[in-house]
Amino acid sequence: MSVNQLIEIMAVLFILLGAIVSVISALGMIRLPDVYTRSHAATKSATLSVLLCLFGAFVYFWIHDGYVSIRLILGIVFVFITAPVAGHLVCRAAYRSRVPLAEGSGDDALKLVLFGDEDVHVKSEVEQSK
Repeated sequence: MSVNQLIEIMAVLFILLGAIVSVISALGMIRLPDVYTRSHAATKSATLSVLLCLFGAFVYFWIHDGYVSIRLILGIVFVFITAPVAGHLVCRAAYRSRVPLAEGSGDDALKLVLFGDEDVHVKSEVEQSK
């Protein structure tokens, strides 16, 4: 085996690993209980899977054709920057819209800081209206 063939196999392994991580991400989206943990699965593992696939394609074209793809490099950088930010904004919007945490999530320390006693007033108004 030549060095080019070994590097091509390495590129295929990167793409295969990216596909496996993508399947794990999809399973996490199905199995996890609330929007916050699903967002974690979507952003962390899906970002990793896309980056692995793009990097594998970059290595393949670089070694096989001698072609350095600026589009693949820009795709890697763009996904690396935007996907975690988008996941953070989805979770922040869900939290500020008061989407409840899953049962067993633990204490919500941010609730008092962000909303204060607002929640107590809302509960008392609901009870008074009954």
